[in-house]
Formats: sequence, C-alpha cells, structure tokens
Amino acid sequence: MKVSSLMQNSVVLAVTIVTSAIVTGCTNRGAQTAPTVSTTSHATLMLPEPAEPKIAIPSKPAKKNYRIGVSLLTQDDPFYISLKNGLVKEATKEHVTLTALSADKDLNKQINQVQSFITEKDDAIVVCPVDSTGIIAAVQAANQAHIPVFTADITADGGKVVSAIASDNVEGGKLVGDYVAKKLLKGTGNVAILDLKTITSVQDRVKGFKEALAAYPGIKIVADENVPGATRENAVNKATDLLTATPNINVIFGINDPVALGTLSALQQMNKTGVDVVGFDGTPEAQNYISSGTSPLKADAIQFPDLIGVTTVDAIVRYLNGQSLPPKVPIPTGLVTKSTFKH
Repeated sequence: MKVSSLMQNSVVLAVTIVTSAIVTGCTNRGAQTAPTVSTTSHATLMLPEPAEPKIAIPSKPAKKNYRIGVSLLTQDDPFYISLKNGLVKEATKEHVTLTALSADKDLNKQINQVQSFITEKDDAIVVCPVDSTGIIAAVQAANQAHIPVFTADITADGGKVVSAIASDNVEGGKLVGDYVAKKLLKGTGNVAILDLKTITSVQDRVKGFKEALAAYPGIKIVADENVPGATRENAVNKATDLLTATPNINVIFGINDPVALGTLSALQQMNKTGVDVVGFDGTPEAQNYISSGTSPLKADAIQFPDLIGVTTVDAIVRYLNGQSLPPKVPIPTGLVTKSTFKH
C-alpha cells in the first residue's frame, strides 16, 4: 500500500500510524527477557518538566488550518509515543491538521512518507530521521517543492531544515558523564559505551559524555560498540559479547533506555555483579529500576518528549505565521538518580 493512500480523507488532527513492525531476530540468550528487580512502590520523581522555550511560541493563533505531515522514527517506543502525544495535543490546541506516520525505523519507508507529504502539498513537514545522512535526499526534495522542513528529536545531516527541535543531548551526556565520574567511579575506572553512531542525537550525547569524562585522566573508555537499531534485543547480545571480551568494565553507558535495559538483562543472565549501568531517556520503566536502589541502573538523563512535540507544532505555527525562528530549539534535559525520587 502506498503511503499516500493512508493519508486520504484527512480531517483536522488526522493522525495515521502505520502499524507494520520491524522484524528482529530472536536469540537463545533470552533477548526478550526483562531484568527482574525488587522495586520500591509509590516513588515520585521530583523533576518538573521545564518551560517551553519562548522563542518557539507563536504570538498569535495559526493564520489558517495548516497541514503538517510528520514521519516518526518509530511508534513502538515510549519516547515516541509521548512525543506524538505532544504533537497531537498542540495541533488540537492550534487547530491545525496533523498527519503522523511511523517509519518503523525503515529509511525507505520514511523517504516515501516525505514524498507523500510533498505530493499532498502539506504546509510543513516534520521528520524524526531514521538515518541522519540517508534522509538528506528527502529533505532536499521538500526544499525543491518549497515546503519547509523541521526535525524533531533527531536532526538531518543535510538539506535545508528550518529548525531542529530536540533535547539538548550534549548537556544530557555531560550530566550522565559527570555522575559516572564523580559518584560511581570517583575519578578512576573503566567505562564502555553501547552506541548508535548513525544518529546525530546519539552522537551529541556521546560527545557530551566523553567531554565530561575527559576531565578525569584516571577513567578510561575501553570500548565504544555500535548496537544495531539501539534496540533492547540487540543490546542483550552486544552487552554479553562486550562483558565476555572485556571483563574489567566498571560502568556501561547505554545511549538510550532500550540499550540500558538490554544491558541489565545481559548482566542478569550472566550472573555478573560489580558493573553499573547508566542510560538516556528517563522512561517510566528505567525510572522504576533507578528508584528501587537495588538495580545496576543508577542514573538516566531524562528527556521531555511530550514537550518536544508541543514545541515542534508551536515552532511550525510561529514560522508559517511569518515570525522568526532559530535554526535550533534546544529542550533542556535533567538527571534521574535515586536521590531525585520521593518515597
């Protein structure tokens, strides 16, 4: 089925999500097994959501019923569910038409979705790139059609993007790195990174993480391994291989929560202790492990995907209304540790 056929008969706030999922291989390592932990109930995270950046807020309502096409990276991740909810919520408030599709981490599908938005002559296009380099041609096609392109969460490496609305990933990486250096390692130890090197947002958080550790010469990064798709299942395999080949690791930085949680599963299956884990996203599941105080997952940089969605719609309305907009709208991050919870 062509993507364009999914967009027919769109109404205000028509949100269409493609439901086909990525097929991932199962292994005999129990990749689907979630780690078990004794959790503490009734813990409340004491980190309020930051305010929406003023530079993205339109001074007046939308001048007309703008049509916005969105290609999400995926639909089966808590982060993107929350981001989509923010998009939908603000589109309703601004009385604009929002059509959201899921690329299901398939670059070709995402390119086809962008082409469909171009064919439909939408007023603006939002992309959460599956591949920051691979999406360039699609962005350029929208440029040639004179349709403004915005990115949310992940940026594109080329083409003209009006504004990139995303977490301040460098800041988040630094927060995690500083916590590892000061609280977990106290200036000395071995760190490994489970990475996803094709995505700009991940590149930024790893950059910030490494910058924080650079201030501590007693800390060594002994591995920086790519996890295909940054999925939980693939992280189990990668973490198992990493811990087998490099047994003297003290801390593993998972570049998102699926990777961090997959690492927890690997540690449990190997019955390995003495390795701490830090992550990035701040999803409810990760918060549960951190708040318990009994899990190897000790800290997480938290993002606010709902706010990213809200800000993205507002930024588009602001721009289409004729107001100025910066090329980047950073959304603050925070750090979740056991001490940030009220029990």
